[in-house]
Amino acid sequence: MKIVRHTDANFSQKLREVTAPSSLFDPVIEERTRAIIDAVQTRGDDALLEFTEKFDGARLTASQLAVTQAELMAASLKADESLRAAVAEAEKNVASFARKSLLKNWQMKNSHGATVGEKFDPFQRVGAYIPGGKAPLVSTVLMTVTLAKVAGCKEIVVCTPCGRDGSINPALLFAARAAGATEIYRVGGAQAIAAMAYGTKTIRRVRKIFGPGNAYVVTAKRLLVGHVAIDLLPGPSELLVLADETADPKFVAADLLAQAEHGSGHERVWLVTTSAKLLKAVQGEIAKQLPKQARREYIQRVLADNTWLIQVKSLDDAVMLANRLAPEHCEVMTRNPRKLSQKILTVGAIFLGPWSPTVLGDYVAGPSHTLPTGGAGASFAGLTVDQFQRRTSLVEYNRAALKKSLPAVKKFAELEGLGAHGRSAEIRSAK
Repeated sequence: MKIVRHTDANFSQKLREVTAPSSLFDPVIEERTRAIIDAVQTRGDDALLEFTEKFDGARLTASQLAVTQAELMAASLKADESLRAAVAEAEKNVASFARKSLLKNWQMKNSHGATVGEKFDPFQRVGAYIPGGKAPLVSTVLMTVTLAKVAGCKEIVVCTPCGRDGSINPALLFAARAAGATEIYRVGGAQAIAAMAYGTKTIRRVRKIFGPGNAYVVTAKRLLVGHVAIDLLPGPSELLVLADETADPKFVAADLLAQAEHGSGHERVWLVTTSAKLLKAVQGEIAKQLPKQARREYIQRVLADNTWLIQVKSLDDAVMLANRLAPEHCEVMTRNPRKLSQKILTVGAIFLGPWSPTVLGDYVAGPSHTLPTGGAGASFAGLTVDQFQRRTSLVEYNRAALKKSLPAVKKFAELEGLGAHGRSAEIRSAK
């Protein structure tokens, strides 16, 4: 862990290191990702099979890329009551939250008396990337596919990595089927994003891609904007805990360890506090809790490379740093956390008070846990159901409204030197 205090002589320099770019903009990762994308665009299924063997250790044929109905049925039969209950509970909260967020069609009269408005249609074919590998994220299925279903998307494609034997975690398959996935493919990594963007013989292209992933997945999404629509840039997990002396160090340490355990090694966690006593106590709690963690090997890598415990002079300074880092998750463990949170403007999601750990947002609270990382929160919001809707503006004039608009139309056409523009409106009024 890296310890930074506002009393350090080189505090400003250390803060620059803290706010250095994340893996989202790593040039080596970008170069490797471009090569994968180019191979999939050029060689389609053959490239997918090659990368699946190289990265996942599974030797498949093109006919084995798609998950069969028999596999889905077998996964359903394996699902015990506790899994069914957990999936149902999370899906209920996610779907309820999503329905509240759906955009509705609307119309109004403008100053000419014409009808203008917007209509919102679901994307007809969407793709959801679900991380697998070291941690099959069953919850991510519900946080993406459920939203697509609520929005009314007809075709919902899921891509997720498989194991060395070609299998996919049965709980993940059960959740995907329950949430409404219409196609599932055992393809992971940047190659899955490229397949959904360009299409292959087996996987037809989608109109928009959703879901989190490792640094390569997120880089692929960034590079493919324009070939396909994307939701946001949700990469390796991040958590910033903003705390004062009232925070419980046990809670803080547990939450930092939780976000560090995903396994990519690019996860980032920060404690930003005004309390030297809390900072020291959190150090001790991390040392005490770490040996009990099953995934401590992954956690230790993040603790060594991407964990900062930072003492700042004031809560205003803490908020300023949070807004500068724009982390995926921000827990506010201070007096009056709701009031302080009003100043936090760039994070993916805010968790207020000591009883709202990030894991609730990860699994069951309701808002999607697909959130921007790597500083992208300064420009992107988290995933919402309206991102599965396509907006179209509507314009309907009658003859009277058209005549009323002519003076302004003709003036703009004159100013821009586009006479045919003005004439296209004027010719109708003269008829």
